[in-house]
Amino acid sequence: MVTGASSGIGRATAILCAGMGAKVFLNGRNAERLQETLRQLEGEGHTVCCCDITDESAVGQAVAEMPILDGIALCSGIAQMTPFQFIDRKVLDKVMENNFCSPVMLVNTLLKVKKVQKGSSVVFVSSVDGSKVVHAGNSVYSASKSALVGMARNMAIDLMGKKIRVNCVLPGTTDTSMIHTENVTEEMLQETAKSLPMKRFAKPEEIANAVVFLLCDASSYITGTELVVDGGSSII
Repeated sequence: MVTGASSGIGRATAILCAGMGAKVFLNGRNAERLQETLRQLEGEGHTVCCCDITDESAVGQAVAEMPILDGIALCSGIAQMTPFQFIDRKVLDKVMENNFCSPVMLVNTLLKVKKVQKGSSVVFVSSVDGSKVVHAGNSVYSASKSALVGMARNMAIDLMGKKIRVNCVLPGTTDTSMIHTENVTEEMLQETAKSLPMKRFAKPEEIANAVVFLLCDASSYITGTELVVDGGSSII
C-alpha cells in the first residue's frame, strides 16, 4: 500500500514498487491523479482507493476492501509554513492530523483487522526538518515529522514479535508540488538549491529508492531507524 500515491514521492514509490513486481494498492485524495499514477504502473493487479485518510469512516470502509498487505509506504502529508508566534490550535491540529495522527492510526487499524501479515515492512516518509535541521517558520511541520520518528522507533519494538519492521525515510527538500507554491518564486527556489551541497533538490525517484529499499528484503535486518536522503544538507 502506498499513501499519497497521486503525486510526488508517493507516485514515484508506487511506480518503482510496480516495476519490481509488486501489486500496489494506491491511496490518495485526488481520483484523477490516482488514475494517472495507475496508468504509469507496470504489471497488473493494482488497485486504486480514493480516500482521505483523515476521515475515519472512509478509512474504515477502505480497509475492509484492502487485500492482505506485506508492505506499507506512508507518503502522504502537507506542508505548513507559519512562524511559531502566529500558529494557533487550528493550524497545529490540521498539520498533526495529516502528517502524524492519520498515518499512524491507519497502520493501527490495519493491524487490528489483521490486514498486515507477518514479516511485513512499514515505512513512514518523515523529513530531516525537526530531527536533523531547522528552518524559520517551520515549527509545526517539523514537530509533526519528528513525531513520526519517535513513533516508528517504538512501533519497531512493539511489532517485533510479529516480525514487522518499521522505519522512516528522512528526505531533504524534494522537487515536488509541495515546494512550488504561490508564495515561493522560481528564483527563490533556484537560490535555495544553489546553497545545497549537491546544488539541487532531491528528485522524487531518489526518495522512492530509499523507501523501496526499506520495504524489500534487502533491508531485512533494519528496523527502528531513519534513513536520511538529503544530499548532505544536514551535515554542513
